[in-house]
Amino acid sequence: MKMGRGRTSRIRRRKLFRSSVSRGGTGRGLMSKTSLQEGQVIISLPETCLLTTDTVIRSYLGAYIAKWRPPPSPLLALCTFLVSEKHAGDQSVWKPYLEILPKAYTCPVCLEPEVVNLFPKPLRAKAEEQRARVREFFSSSRGFFSSLQPLFSEAVGSIFSYRALLWAWCTVNTRAVYVKPRRRRCFSAEPDTCALAPYLDLLNHSPHVQVEAAFNEETRCYEIRTASSCRKHEEVFICYGPHDNQRLLLEYGFVSIHNPHACVYVSEDILVKYLPSTDKQMNKKISILKDHDFIENLTFGWDGPSWRLLTALKLLCLEAEEFTCWKKILLGEIISDTNEKRSLDIAQKICHYFIEETNAVLQKVSHMKDEEVASVNQLTLVETLWTEELKILQASALILNSLQTPFR
Repeated sequence: MKMGRGRTSRIRRRKLFRSSVSRGGTGRGLMSKTSLQEGQVIISLPETCLLTTDTVIRSYLGAYIAKWRPPPSPLLALCTFLVSEKHAGDQSVWKPYLEILPKAYTCPVCLEPEVVNLFPKPLRAKAEEQRARVREFFSSSRGFFSSLQPLFSEAVGSIFSYRALLWAWCTVNTRAVYVKPRRRRCFSAEPDTCALAPYLDLLNHSPHVQVEAAFNEETRCYEIRTASSCRKHEEVFICYGPHDNQRLLLEYGFVSIHNPHACVYVSEDILVKYLPSTDKQMNKKISILKDHDFIENLTFGWDGPSWRLLTALKLLCLEAEEFTCWKKILLGEIISDTNEKRSLDIAQKICHYFIEETNAVLQKVSHMKDEEVASVNQLTLVETLWTEELKILQASALILNSLQTPFR
């Protein structure tokens, strides 16, 4: 009975929307055909419509998963099912869902190496880690794929290629929703918390909306409830979380324009770039910052340099006779006007350095777009990321200028 109500609910919710093509947060998604109020359930998807490891276990793959050692991961099970069902074509009951999925993704792992090399340094490092992780995932899975040969008339090597597995991995990574952890002996100990939810793919991301998304144990449906109103004929958005643009690009393959959570990261080498090399206490200062978790997540945002960044700079700018006050710095206390001015000066120099670097990369990308026609879409994505970071840096430069006024 509960499942029946869920199906009725799904039909009723679908009538609220007019759909169009969704392209990873950049295309038009679901348009509301009526006004939506705060707290209203906008989508209720029955449990039977979710693609989970339970779906995989009940399928023709279940027996092969159960006997494989060491036990495959839940992620491998989902990816294998996606590749297999896509290969089945018209024979797959999941064909309608598979057809609305992107044919290719724009996550860093899918981009050309010369495009990834244009990323900001922190993102480039994470992108390289992501690529290595997926390569290892493919390499370690080939034995399991070979065990599936009895299911196919073609060689499994041609079906479960790196390209095919990469597509499946990106599908799960960019589209899976969180469900309550399950534990099955046939799977490895990795968390089994992912579910693919057809129809939810039509909802694009916006950092400016709030939603509640969770599986409702009473209705046995995955529900999305809006925490903000939406007028008739407006696009209905969901929020993937308060992610900055580098995180959005890394995990989902797109950049959000005017993202309030966007920021520019300051790495350790840039943090000390404009500090005197003659400072004999520099190594000790860096050690203190690391010990107190003040060496990472230092950023410039729309509201200027973060408190963490300014705090780190204040500690690094301490004179020899002020060094014993470093604990007060971490507690947010002001040591002296001289220390305040020096830290703001360094912050401004770092900001201007990033502005120059950003303009140089944007110029390089512009030239590459003229020469590398095949990579224009990928280069445009990188261009958008750097353009948004430039806006943040320009806003930070203005704020820093005003903060320095009292010391002039």
